[in-house]
Amino acid sequence: MIQFHFQPFTTHPGMRQLIFWTFLILFLLGLFGNATIVLIIYTTHSLHTPMYYFLANLACLEIAYSCTIAPLTLAHVASARKVSITLAGCGTQMFFFTFLGSSDCVLLAIMAYDRYVAICHPLSYTVIMNWRVCVKIVVGTLVMSCFFGIQLSILILTLPFCANKEINNFFCDFPVVMKLACGDTHFHQTAFFIVSITVITIPSLLICISYAFIVAAVLRISSAAGRQRAFSTCSSHLMVVLLQFGCGSLIYLRPSSSYSPEEGRVVSVVYTFVTPVLNPLIYSMRNKELKDALIRALKRAVLPQKK
Repeated sequence: MIQFHFQPFTTHPGMRQLIFWTFLILFLLGLFGNATIVLIIYTTHSLHTPMYYFLANLACLEIAYSCTIAPLTLAHVASARKVSITLAGCGTQMFFFTFLGSSDCVLLAIMAYDRYVAICHPLSYTVIMNWRVCVKIVVGTLVMSCFFGIQLSILILTLPFCANKEINNFFCDFPVVMKLACGDTHFHQTAFFIVSITVITIPSLLICISYAFIVAAVLRISSAAGRQRAFSTCSSHLMVVLLQFGCGSLIYLRPSSSYSPEEGRVVSVVYTFVTPVLNPLIYSMRNKELKDALIRALKRAVLPQKK
C-alpha cells in the first residue's frame, strides 16, 4: 500500500508548538466566524435575500474547507514524528479540497453577477434572481465542482510513484503530489491546467466584466449617497475576491516548471488558515446590514430581555 508523509514545518519543539497553537486558534476563529455568519443570516428575516443566501453558502463552504485540511495539519504539526497518509486518503482529501475550493471560486463569480443585476437592473432583480434560480445555481455549482474533484482524484490515483514519497506541503495538493510521480505526467498537467482555468480564470473574468458594468452604472448615479451605497454593497465582496483569486493564481496558474514548494506552502497557509478568518471579518465590518444584524444579535445575547 502506497503511503505518503508530509514534510515537517520545523524540527524545533518550541517552534512546532507555536505553529500548532497559531493554526489551532486560526482554525477555531474561522469556524466561529463563518458559523456566526450562517446563523445570523438564517435567523434574520431581513437578510433572506439572494445576496445573503450566496454569502451563507460561501460561509458553509469555508467551514467544510477548513475541516478538510486543518485537522490533519494540526496532527502533523503537533506530532514529533512524520504523519503519513495513504494514497486513497490523499485522493479523498484532494477531492474535497478541489470540490470545495472550486465551489468557492464559482460562487464568488455568481455573487458578482448578483450585484450586477441588483445595481444595473434593479427593477428586474426579483424576476432574474428568484429563489428557484438561486437554488439551481448553487446546486449546479456543487455538481460541477464535484465532477472536477472526482476527475483530479482519479488522475492522482492512477499515477505511478517513485521511492520518495515526502509531500512538501501540509496537505495533498495536486501540483506537489504530481511532482512525486515517476511516469509521464503531461496528460495530468494538462487536465489540471484546464480545471484551473475553468475554476479560476473564467470566474475571475466574469467578476471583472460584472464590476466593469457595475462601475459604469454607479458613475451614472447623480447622488453621492446613492453611489456610496452601491459601492459599499460591493466592496466587501471585492476584497474577498482579491484575496481568494490572488492566492489561487499564485499556485495554480503558473507553469509547473516554475512552481516553488516553499512559496506554495506559504500561500497555502494563507488561504487555508488566514482566509477563512478574514472573510467573515471583511463581510461583517464592510456590510452595514450584516453588521447591524450582528450587533442586534449580540445585544439580545448580552443584555437581559425585559419582561
